[in-house]
Amino acid sequence: MLSKIKEYTHLDRSMLNLVTVEFFIQLINVTFIAFLPLYMKAEHFSDAEYAHFTSYRYLGTLVLALFLGMYIKGRKIIPMLYIAAIGSPLFGLLILTGVYFHNNSLILIAHLLWGLAYTFIQIPILPFIMRNASAEQQTRVITLNFATWSIATIIGSLLVGVLNSVDTVLFSERNLLFAIVVFSFLGVFFVSRINKTEHIPVITEKRSNLKKYDWKIIMKALIPTAIIAIGAGFTIPFMSLFFSNVHNMSTSAFSFLNFGTAILVVIIAIYIPHFKERFGYQKAVATTQSLAILALIIMATTQYYSYWNYAVCIAALFYLVRQPLMSMAVPITSEITMKYVGERNREMVSGLTSAIWSGTAYFSAIGFGILRHLEVEYVNIFWITAGMYIIGVFLYSLLIRDYNNREKAGLI
Repeated sequence: MLSKIKEYTHLDRSMLNLVTVEFFIQLINVTFIAFLPLYMKAEHFSDAEYAHFTSYRYLGTLVLALFLGMYIKGRKIIPMLYIAAIGSPLFGLLILTGVYFHNNSLILIAHLLWGLAYTFIQIPILPFIMRNASAEQQTRVITLNFATWSIATIIGSLLVGVLNSVDTVLFSERNLLFAIVVFSFLGVFFVSRINKTEHIPVITEKRSNLKKYDWKIIMKALIPTAIIAIGAGFTIPFMSLFFSNVHNMSTSAFSFLNFGTAILVVIIAIYIPHFKERFGYQKAVATTQSLAILALIIMATTQYYSYWNYAVCIAALFYLVRQPLMSMAVPITSEITMKYVGERNREMVSGLTSAIWSGTAYFSAIGFGILRHLEVEYVNIFWITAGMYIIGVFLYSLLIRDYNNREKAGLI
């Protein structure tokens, strides 16, 4: 395993600095997803109110995504990384301030602005990697980039879990979230350490000329993402509420659960390039995602017997199993999507992918809020996710088959 880790230390220094910037922004992202709902619950906000507020975060990304996807084509990306590195922690502080003072307008506006700032790294980062990383390093850089979510989860969850278990007043959800957000301003320094010499593809047509894109290929590549994103929007932002409200799990306990899960995700992420090389795209995606869906179903259905003392243990176990399996496919599907659509479509696809995730998360958050307001149980909401995942995995299998055929025919 140490030899595998060492392979990542040999990556280009600029790529490592880029991934570090992503880490600091993801540190805010993952801690907000995991612990902001619990902080707002402590401040007597309902599930429906939290879902309503967080939907504006995704709306912010949705508003900017398509425009930014076209704008970055043929332009430098580093200036946009500064916007993300400064804006994400700044607007994160505004969200926490709004919650503290119960200022609903400030919470909504700050969520919207946070989503806008986050877009300036979420969309450009993959095109930046594809432009500037060498062909032999691309898979590892993309894998490490997606692993920042898990690495940030490990550090954030460990800090919250240990400190909150020591003193729930001094190290409350609010105080810890404030500290993490302020710490994340360090991302600005690492943006300055990225090599300023970018490879910028020459464009010969107007960026706004939509006819130049291969829309049939783009749509075929993005439909599976859209289906999976719809399902994920009903689950990922609300997992802490499931464990808190169904299984009465404390903040510190959920932190340690997240910590253990993230450790597994990082360990597995190290082997993703070798897993892909050995089994190929088809087996790597279909097998892991089928098992992940099964784990989600087992975890969700513990609500049927939550009164049993060991139900929370079963839920936690299959949460631990599900997360690493589900995360394995993300860098693989992202890589194959970028290769499938070709160089001239990549910036547009990156923008549309972000728009899809944000748009579906926005509407899913609204839907979750409505369902919880109607007192629909978590297990029934998670069944929606499982169904969407099954459809999405099937469509990814068709996409990979088409990719293999196009590659053999010399079209890729």
